[in-house]
Amino acid sequence: GLAAVQQRLMDLGFWDGGPTGSMNDATQQAVWAFQKYIGVPRTSSLDAGELRTLSLASRPHDQGTGNMIEVDKGKELVLIVQNGFTSWVFNTSTGGGYTYTSQGVTSVAITPEGHFAIQYGIEGWHTSPLGQMWRPRFFVGGYALHGDSSVPPVPVSHGCVRVSIEGMNFI
Repeated sequence: GLAAVQQRLMDLGFWDGGPTGSMNDATQQAVWAFQKYIGVPRTSSLDAGELRTLSLASRPHDQGTGNMIEVDKGKELVLIVQNGFTSWVFNTSTGGGYTYTSQGVTSVAITPEGHFAIQYGIEGWHTSPLGQMWRPRFFVGGYALHGDSSVPPVPVSHGCVRVSIEGMNFI
C-alpha cells in the first residue's frame, strides 16, 4: 500500500516525512522528486512501471564530497550530502527564466550557479519584495534556499531555491 511506498521513498532518501498511509503534500513532493530523478513526467502518483523502478532503485548519488546542499537545476532536485553520501533528496522549484520587475528593476528569474556558503538564515517567515519565504538560508545576495507553500515540479521561482515548508523544517 501507500505506507510501503512512502517507506521505500524514505529508504532511498526521497524525504516524505515517513509512512502515514495517506497521500499528503510531503508524499507528493517525494513522488515528484523520484519521478524527476528517473526522468519520467511528473504526475500525482506512481504508475506500475514507476513502482517497479522504485522497488529496484538505488539511492541517488551526488556530484561532490564532504557536506553540502547540491541544487541540481537540470533535474530540479535538492540533494543533502553528508560526508559525501546523499542523505536526502527534495523536489525543488528554481528560477523560471521569465522577466519580472521589482522595485523598478527588471531582472530575469534565474537561480545563480556556482559554489556558495550559507551567509545567514532567518527563522520563521521573512517578507521580501518578491514574496514570503519560510526559514530562508541566503547563499548569495537575496537568493535563498527556503520553504514555500507552492513548490510545483517545474521551475517557477524568481531565482530562489524553493522546497516545501515541511521539507525546510526537516533541513
